Amino acid sequence: MYTGNELRDMFLKYFEAKGHKILPSASLIPKDDPTLLLTVAGMVPFKPYFQRRVEPPFPRATTAQKCVRTPDLEEVGKTARHHTYFEMLGNFSFGDYFKNEAIPWAWEYITEVLKIPVEKLWVTIYPEDEEAKRIWVEQAGVKAERIIGDPENFWAAGPTGPCGPCSEIYVDLGEARGCGKPDCGAGSCDCDRYLEIWNLVFMQFNRDEAGVLTPLPKQNIDTGMGLERIASVMQGVETNFDTDLFRPIIDYVAELGGIKYKDNPKSDLALKVVADHVRSVSFMLADGIRPNNEGRGYVLRRILRRAIRYAKLLGIEKSFLESVFRIIQRDYSHAYPELKENENFILNHLNLEEKNFQATLEQGTQLLQEKIKEIVKQGETVLTGQDAFYLYETYGFPAELTEEILEEHGLSIDMESYKTAAEEHRLQAKEQSQQMRAVAESPELIEKAKQLGATPFVGYEQVSAVTRIAGLFVDGTEMQDAGAGEEVMVFLAETPFYAESGGQVSDSGVLKTPRAEARVLEVKKGVTGTIYHRVKVTTGVLHVGETVEAEVDNFSHQATTRHHSATHLLQAALRSVLGEHVQQAGSLVTPERLRFDFTHFSPLTPDGLKAVEGLINEAVLKNMPVEATEMSLNEAKNSGATALFGEKYGETVRVVRMGRFSQELCGGTHVKNTGEIGLVKILSEGGIGAGLRRIEAVAGLEALAYLRALDEQVMEVAQILKAQPLEVGKRVNGLASQVKDLEREIAQLQAKLGKNEAEGLLKRVVDIEGIQVIAAQVHVSDMEGLRQMVDLLRVKLKAGVIVLGAVSEGKVNFVTVVTPTGLSGLHAGHIIKEVAKITGGSGGGRPDMAQAGGKDPSKLGEAIDRVPTILRGFLKK
Repeated sequence: MYTGNELRDMFLKYFEAKGHKILPSASLIPKDDPTLLLTVAGMVPFKPYFQRRVEPPFPRATTAQKCVRTPDLEEVGKTARHHTYFEMLGNFSFGDYFKNEAIPWAWEYITEVLKIPVEKLWVTIYPEDEEAKRIWVEQAGVKAERIIGDPENFWAAGPTGPCGPCSEIYVDLGEARGCGKPDCGAGSCDCDRYLEIWNLVFMQFNRDEAGVLTPLPKQNIDTGMGLERIASVMQGVETNFDTDLFRPIIDYVAELGGIKYKDNPKSDLALKVVADHVRSVSFMLADGIRPNNEGRGYVLRRILRRAIRYAKLLGIEKSFLESVFRIIQRDYSHAYPELKENENFILNHLNLEEKNFQATLEQGTQLLQEKIKEIVKQGETVLTGQDAFYLYETYGFPAELTEEILEEHGLSIDMESYKTAAEEHRLQAKEQSQQMRAVAESPELIEKAKQLGATPFVGYEQVSAVTRIAGLFVDGTEMQDAGAGEEVMVFLAETPFYAESGGQVSDSGVLKTPRAEARVLEVKKGVTGTIYHRVKVTTGVLHVGETVEAEVDNFSHQATTRHHSATHLLQAALRSVLGEHVQQAGSLVTPERLRFDFTHFSPLTPDGLKAVEGLINEAVLKNMPVEATEMSLNEAKNSGATALFGEKYGETVRVVRMGRFSQELCGGTHVKNTGEIGLVKILSEGGIGAGLRRIEAVAGLEALAYLRALDEQVMEVAQILKAQPLEVGKRVNGLASQVKDLEREIAQLQAKLGKNEAEGLLKRVVDIEGIQVIAAQVHVSDMEGLRQMVDLLRVKLKAGVIVLGAVSEGKVNFVTVVTPTGLSGLHAGHIIKEVAKITGGSGGGRPDMAQAGGKDPSKLGEAIDRVPTILRGFLKK
């Protein structure tokens, strides 16, 4: 029996012997692919090669690719094969070999390496793919009667992109596993008898957004064999969950819950869900995906919270995610070292998410159960979208989790009103340059970028260059010239302009010819390494092919550079003060300031911030040399250089060193010596999400400007206080103490006045239908004063109704008391609602006490005068 690890290695070595390069799995975060949140198939990392947007560096490759798919999340554990995370074994050809090789190799591997009996195997093909059928019969030796046409055999990784006909290999697991239907067969039945183990995609086309298929420049091969599926076949077990890829996790979780696997279908479902989901989130975290409420972070959080809920159903009350992760790390780090390399990041987020959700899960579940009882009692079957969204906002319940719990009771969510509620609460403020969108969508421009290739960047050494205009595009269409007033995309033969990357904003500046000038507004880099310059022609006409002087705005460039180098010092200082667990989670480097997001699980203390700021400025004063060196990725890692977690680097990287203080992988621009930074001042530090902190700071002239502004404010305050600048704090503390004393005196006087006013009100009690009533406008400063006065009157009155109103800061406040509760059937909330309505307000409350607000102070007297009439109306009812 082969283990999962052995099957993975066997596959890769088989294809290595066939001339394929073994590549490590790509990240679960797709690179340069906005159409996908997550890597969902083995071919996803190779889409640029299949589409020939990038020339493949090798003709053949083989991988074991990490994948996450969640459309069938609710099916996990209910079927033998559904998972959120799975591994796809694949072999790929980029215009090298095609069907004549792919088909015989697949058959050879299945029948001769894995030794699965031929009589158990079936093949399905796309009905129109006669070429594939011929090769299966003539070259692989498959009997024609074991080949079935299936119109579904046309494969694509997403709505757009590479696609083509495919052939699938099925294993017959025997009649005992089947449904018994007469038409049961490979590819035509969803029962467990016929298991698809390998899909061979013959990639011949590219599908655009309109659904139009166009032939690819070169034909490609993309195959996928699910490791979990082939393991279940080779290990002779009924489901993927019974393989060695899952059983150690399931058995451990069962032990935590004090139960046995395969004792009870309900607990078995929960065990499978927990095992699958914790495995999934472990790999997602290992690739740098952070739990949050958007995109792939939301997917991660949703899976993780579902795991916690199912663990609760197993009776697991204590924290468990870390210990389950340890099992996954032990069994999988052989193939995926990131599970060990990024252990701190994974555990920090697992523990924090578990702690946060455990705290609200019980409350949220209790509230949902109450809502379910209400719905059932009212004979309804649908939870309102507003209630579902409240559960999400307040208790972190994803709508899908709420929906799942409701389904267990035969209920559902009104998803339309849920979406409406969500839209009202979520502001989506992601702005994208219209011009850059046009660039991304223009086939003509992309083709030009492919022709030109990577633009040489000379901006590390100089801020101006004499170069040549290699291309001009207006609204995605290639032009030969562009005149004054036009906004245009420019390709240069080489450029000194830094393209936005790694958090550093792009350079700006000008392009000049003897007869024309254009402002450079924005600079970005495409997939091919071609640099796009968005410019506005201010005078004259730019022509393709003419020589142009490219000048970077040096003042702005130097300011950005200082802030970028300061960001490196900041990260090194944070790791020194807080610990090595600190990792960059994002950054923004502009001429005006820097913003640095990092992983840490508590606010920095004032002393901690001082220590960080002190270390940075000490490094600045040392005037250490800043050196950039290109080296291999392995050399960089071995040298201890800090890399951006979750980022995928090429084989050659650029390492920026600042003495012995900082060493990072970075493609940005930097000062030559740390002394050029001048000064760094931290402006703020705060939390931006679970386990994430943000620091904003300024450097150089911007730091000086900030301190000058601060100094001016201190001088101004010192003058007002008639104190020396360094004594302002002491003087303010003294004044604050005086203010507290005066406020205390005012409160005492107001209480005394209130007591006196209350005594006067007791003399103005009126009788309405045998009930003692006090209705009056009083002079108190706020609602609290009103409540205190009404409490005094209630003690003295013992039985009756009190309605008090007052004006505070241009608004009306009311308080009503009915004592004792239920006196003559009167309700304080109902009374105050009618009274407040007269002043354009509203309110309500308990039967014994209620409060309200009004908008029109001029109507307060009228409202108080109407109290007797309102009370008589209620008494008649």
